[in-house]
Amino acid sequence: MNKENKTPRDFHEPTKEGVAVVSHPSTLSIEGMHGSVNVPHHQASFWQQWRAFVGPAILISVGYMDPGNWGTDLQSGAQFKFGLLWVVGLASLMAIFMQVISSRLGVVTGKDLAQCCRDWYPRWTRWPNWLFCEVAIGACDLAEVLGSAVAINIMFHIPLFWAVIITGLDVLLLLALQSFGMRTIEAIVLLLIATIGLCYSLEIFVLPQTHPAFLEMGRALFTPSIRQAGMLYAAIGIVGATVMPHNLYLHSALVQSRKLQKDEASIRTAVRFNAIDSVAALAVAFFVNAAIMVLAAMVFFGKTSVTVAGGQVVTFSPDSDWIRIASLTLAPLLGTAAASTLFVVALLASGQSSTITGTLAGQVVMEGFMHWRIRPWLRRIITRTLAIIPAVLIIGLRGDSSVTDLVNLSQVVLALQLPFAMFPLLHFTSSRKRMGAWKNGWFLLMAGWASAILITAMDIWGLPDSLKSAWQIIIGG
Repeated sequence: MNKENKTPRDFHEPTKEGVAVVSHPSTLSIEGMHGSVNVPHHQASFWQQWRAFVGPAILISVGYMDPGNWGTDLQSGAQFKFGLLWVVGLASLMAIFMQVISSRLGVVTGKDLAQCCRDWYPRWTRWPNWLFCEVAIGACDLAEVLGSAVAINIMFHIPLFWAVIITGLDVLLLLALQSFGMRTIEAIVLLLIATIGLCYSLEIFVLPQTHPAFLEMGRALFTPSIRQAGMLYAAIGIVGATVMPHNLYLHSALVQSRKLQKDEASIRTAVRFNAIDSVAALAVAFFVNAAIMVLAAMVFFGKTSVTVAGGQVVTFSPDSDWIRIASLTLAPLLGTAAASTLFVVALLASGQSSTITGTLAGQVVMEGFMHWRIRPWLRRIITRTLAIIPAVLIIGLRGDSSVTDLVNLSQVVLALQLPFAMFPLLHFTSSRKRMGAWKNGWFLLMAGWASAILITAMDIWGLPDSLKSAWQIIIGG
């Protein structure tokens, strides 16, 4: 290790034999929570190990079912019924590969992805990498602000402009949670995810009006096809909304909240159980995204408009605000107010759980790239303010109809940042020099690089239209 790479904190670098050696570098990832959760001996039972390691991927999974995903899933289901379910499955599979690789990096090197980029890439890359990450986190937070604000607007009939302002108060939520430690945060987020899952389970399996044709769903899931005009563009939107760049930085840091041992057997156990954690948590995220699309297909597909309570006619179009339409029209279409209420509760849970992990990701990239430390409440206020300002300005100037435009803008920014997170992650974890015997095996190597190349190719293909749409949103076109 050269002098540039030596920093004053403990971490372990793999030897050629795969056994970790203790070294002494600088800042800890999310220091107050680093090594705060004890893990049993590597010979302990499966369930003892599982209880200790489960959690980091649960926090990560909320980024895969945030309000940005809701918009793309709702629109795709309304336009193409079950035709793009296979894209949701493919995007979720690629996300699992990338998150398993990210957790492996954190366990084996003792560094998060931001710290690896700082230590192993030229010094001049630190500022641009950090700034790109901050812009992406701000964009993700924008979608979360809008999701929570729409839910508050619908539940309490508060104007959307003021609902956006109110979302800034969730700074207090995170401050309260961080004082209780990592396990409490994981439990709260798990409760929010369970709320989302329960809401959609009730809507799909209990309410008779939305029972889907499961055989038709199965065929759509396992027979990839892009038959209709617009399906490819929608598929790119789904992939872009699913895999989140900040999650790759965050996961490699969150796994270090476990008090990991440095011997080979303990590392092998940690790698295995973090992989299981990732697969299980992202399988739940897949279910939620698929359920959103299926519900939209059952309620909206084949219709051009619907009359809601009070006689108002809502017309469907590709530019519709699908989140708002879904919440407004579910009750009269399904004949029960419960569906609309469940939808709004799930949306609020999605926005609030995502905002917790977005703040942690911002802390990780700032400390990892720049070694800057600021208080969590100040970090949260900065991130939330950067998200609220564009939302307030555009909603104030153009009204509530701009919600979909803002969500789309956030997804464009995230898609542009994603390759800058994926390729360094794969570069480091494919290197024997950095990972020793724990470098990616042939399966993860092929799956990871194939996923990164496919996602990047889809982003590049849709980039001209995305940039054009983003510019129109900015200038008010």
